[in-house]
Amino acid sequence: MAPRSAGWAVAGVGVVFLAYALFLAIEIVAAFVVNRDDTATRATASQWVGAWWQEVRVAPRVFAWRQPFCWRHLPDSTAAVDAAQPAVILVHGFVCNRGFWLPWMKRLRALHVPYVSLNLEPIFGSIDEYVPLIDAAVVRATALTGHAPTLICHSMGGLAARAWLASAPDAAARIDKVITIGTPHRGTWLARFSHLNNGRQMRHGCDWQQDLLAHELLLHPQRNADRFVCWYSNTDNIVFPASTATLPGADNRLVPGAAHVALAFHPRVMGESLAMVASGASSPSECTAS
Repeated sequence: MAPRSAGWAVAGVGVVFLAYALFLAIEIVAAFVVNRDDTATRATASQWVGAWWQEVRVAPRVFAWRQPFCWRHLPDSTAAVDAAQPAVILVHGFVCNRGFWLPWMKRLRALHVPYVSLNLEPIFGSIDEYVPLIDAAVVRATALTGHAPTLICHSMGGLAARAWLASAPDAAARIDKVITIGTPHRGTWLARFSHLNNGRQMRHGCDWQQDLLAHELLLHPQRNADRFVCWYSNTDNIVFPASTATLPGADNRLVPGAAHVALAFHPRVMGESLAMVASGASSPSECTAS
């Protein structure tokens, strides 16, 4: 019985993996079709295949291991090793938790950069419900060093950061910059299939997005875009068309051939973002806006 049970278990895992890989392939094909009319640099066939393979390998580690089993590992900083170094706030995206950021937390610890993370709850609530959570995180991060922190946000987390910035006139003065990774700043085609509160808020041109833009313009004519660095990819399988992950007036940086989850752990994204945090400068000199 034991060998037979083990065989069925392995077969079950194989079926789940193949089903996931197929579903991901459907997303990739949809993104390929929709991106044909986008202004972003068109990806090559090999880049699309590479993005699919990246996500097949990376996403299961996040959703099947780090988030369900390891999200309590590497707790937030309780004291700053170097008070002169501003802290970082890590804001995850849709259906994620703080476990998403474990590789970032390891790097931040190695660099002696204090950090604060949060779990955006309720999971399927309105993005507006995350504003108090981000505000509390800003208070905690500022208390660590006395300096304005940097927000690093993946996917929907970037919209939550923008909602927080638009919630009060003094919010922008309390942070240094906002780094977004694969954030649907102008919605995503895929959100049309969602009936969840926060999913609907990521639809192109929806009422929530229009209201957010109106609040941003009311507080600041340029929407604080100069405070944003926006990483995006021309093979993102969740946020597409690709240019929807950019903001007018922001430092928009294209990473060709990266998938949605894999983009958050891309060596260039991590390296340059952490360099910005460490230096406090707007960007390393060798980087160019896309």
